[in-house]
Amino acid sequence: MAGSKLAKNTLFLTAASIGQKCIAFAYFAVLANFLGSSGNGAYFLALGLVTTIGVFDDIGLTSVLTREVARTPGEATRWLRSVLGYKVFTIPLSIIVLFVLPGLLGYSHEVQGLVMVALGIMMADTLSLTFYGVLRGLQTLQYESLGIFTGQLLSTLLGGLLIVTHQATLTSLVVALTLGSCFNLFFGAWQVVRRLGLGALRPSIKIDAVLLRMALPFFLSAVFVKVYSYFDSFVLNAVIGQAAVGVYSVAYKLTYAFQFLPLAFVGALYPTMSAAAENTAELKKIFLEAEWYVSFLAAPIVFGIWALAPEIIGHFSPDYKTAVVPLSVLVFVLIPIFLDFPVGSLLNATRRQNIKTAIMGGVMVVSAVANLLLIPILGIPGASVAALCAFVFMFSAGWYFAAPVASIKFSELVRKVGGFYASGLVMALVVFAVKSKLPFAVSLVVGATVYAVCIFVTKTFTVDHLRSFRSLLRRA
Repeated sequence: MAGSKLAKNTLFLTAASIGQKCIAFAYFAVLANFLGSSGNGAYFLALGLVTTIGVFDDIGLTSVLTREVARTPGEATRWLRSVLGYKVFTIPLSIIVLFVLPGLLGYSHEVQGLVMVALGIMMADTLSLTFYGVLRGLQTLQYESLGIFTGQLLSTLLGGLLIVTHQATLTSLVVALTLGSCFNLFFGAWQVVRRLGLGALRPSIKIDAVLLRMALPFFLSAVFVKVYSYFDSFVLNAVIGQAAVGVYSVAYKLTYAFQFLPLAFVGALYPTMSAAAENTAELKKIFLEAEWYVSFLAAPIVFGIWALAPEIIGHFSPDYKTAVVPLSVLVFVLIPIFLDFPVGSLLNATRRQNIKTAIMGGVMVVSAVANLLLIPILGIPGASVAALCAFVFMFSAGWYFAAPVASIKFSELVRKVGGFYASGLVMALVVFAVKSKLPFAVSLVVGATVYAVCIFVTKTFTVDHLRSFRSLLRRA
C-alpha cells in the first residue's frame, strides 16, 4: 500500500515537474542568448544570492512541518500556525540582510538592483514552501504539481512577451519570475484553507522550543546546501569575472535542471518513509525501490549529456562555447546526487537529521576548499571538478550511516541498479560512434533505443516493471 501511494504521488509530482522544467529550461536558453554571458551572469548571481539568503526565512521549519503532519495529520493546523509565526520575524530579517550584503560583497550596481527587485520572489517562495509542506505531509502532492507547472508557465509567458515586444530588461525579467512565485503563494494558501480552514493561516506568535530544536538540523543542512550550491559562482565572479559566471551557468543549468526528478520523488518519498520508520523490512523495500527509480532516470541523462555535450552547447550563442568542458565534467555529479536522495530521506525520516546535517557541513567544506584551489588553476572547469568531489563525498558519507538503518548491503544496491549505469555507458559509446554521421535528434533516438534494449537485456527493467507503470497510469 505504501509503495503504491509513493509511486502514485511520485507520478503526479514528476509529471508536472517534467513539464515545468522543460518550460523553464527552454526559457533559460532564450534568456541566456538574449542577455549574453555578462547579463546572464548578473541575473544568475542576483537570484543565487537571494535564494541563498532565503534559507534564513524558513530556518528548516518546513521539513519538520512535513514530517510531523505526515505522522499526526490531526495536528496540521497547530504545526502550520507555529511555522507561520516564526516567519513573521524571519522574513523581515532576511530582507534587511539582502539590503546590506550585496554591497559588502562588492557586487556591481546592476546586480545590487536586481537583488532588490527579487525580494518579492524570496517572500513568496518561503510562504508557498510552507503551504506545500503541509500538503506534502497530507500526501496530496497533485496540487503542488499543478502549482509549480502553472507558476512557471506564467513567468515564461510574461518573460517571453517582454522579449518578443522588445520591452525586456534584466529588471523586468526578474519581475516576470515574481509573477510565478506569487501564483504559487496564493494557490498553495488556497489549497491549505480548503483542508484546514482560514484560521490555519493565522500565525501563532508563541515560542515553541521543541519545534526550533527539531528544525535546527534541517536549517543548518539547508544553509550548507545553498552555500555549496552557489559558492562556485561567487568564487568564479571574484577570480575571473561576471561573464565567467554566465558561461558556467549554462553548464550548471543544463546539469541541475534534471535535479527536479529526485526532488519530485523525495516529496513523496519522505512522508512515506516517515510513516514506515519503525518497520525495517518495509523501510528497506522502499529504499531499494527508491534507488531503482532514481537510477533508472539518472543513467540515460548523465551518459546522454556527456556524449552530446558539444552538440548541446552548440545550440547556444558563441558566448558560451567554452561551456562544453565544464558541462562534460559537471553532469556526472547527477549520479551521486540522485543516489543520495533516498539516503537523505532515510536519515531524515528516521530522525537522524543530525547526521545528515553533519554530512552537508562536510560537503560545504569540501566544495569550498576544492573551488578555492581549483578555479584559479583550471578556470571554469575547476568549478565542475570541485562539485564532483563534493557530491561523491556526500553520497559516500551518507551511505556509510544510512545503510545499517535498514540493514542494506552495498552489493544489494549494485545488483538493484548497476545494470542502469552499465546500460548508460554502452549507450554513450554508441552515440559517440554515430553522432558525427547522424542529425542531433536521430542521435538522441539511437541512444534512447540502445539504453532501452540494454536495461531489458540486463533484466534491470523487466516486463513486470512495465506492467506496474501501466497499472499506475490507469489508477492515476
